Amino acid sequence: SDVCSSDLADLTRLRALVLLSREGELCVCELTHALDEIQPKISRHLALLREAHVVLDRRQGQWIYYRLNPKLPNWAQTILAETAEGIAKQAPFAGDQSALSKMHNRPGSAC
Repeated sequence: SDVCSSDLADLTRLRALVLLSREGELCVCELTHALDEIQPKISRHLALLREAHVVLDRRQGQWIYYRLNPKLPNWAQTILAETAEGIAKQAPFAGDQSALSKMHNRPGSAC
């Protein structure tokens, strides 16, 4: 697969991608907390993004971390970066960033 507009058309996926673009790498638990969604929903959306090669995952102990695929074509990286920058201060994206910043026990200590 390749990056397609449907990857960005879903609000949950777009919200996750914006956070990943800004944060670099996040644990599923961080995305669940920031987006205020249940873990199975977040994991389903991340699986779709992984299958489309938009994100990569890695397991560390019991946690799974996601990051943007660094091998995305330049045009896709540009779209994601400019989209994240352009909507970062709008709802719900600003709230997602705020919720993430207020999360206690972020990975590094415990997820």
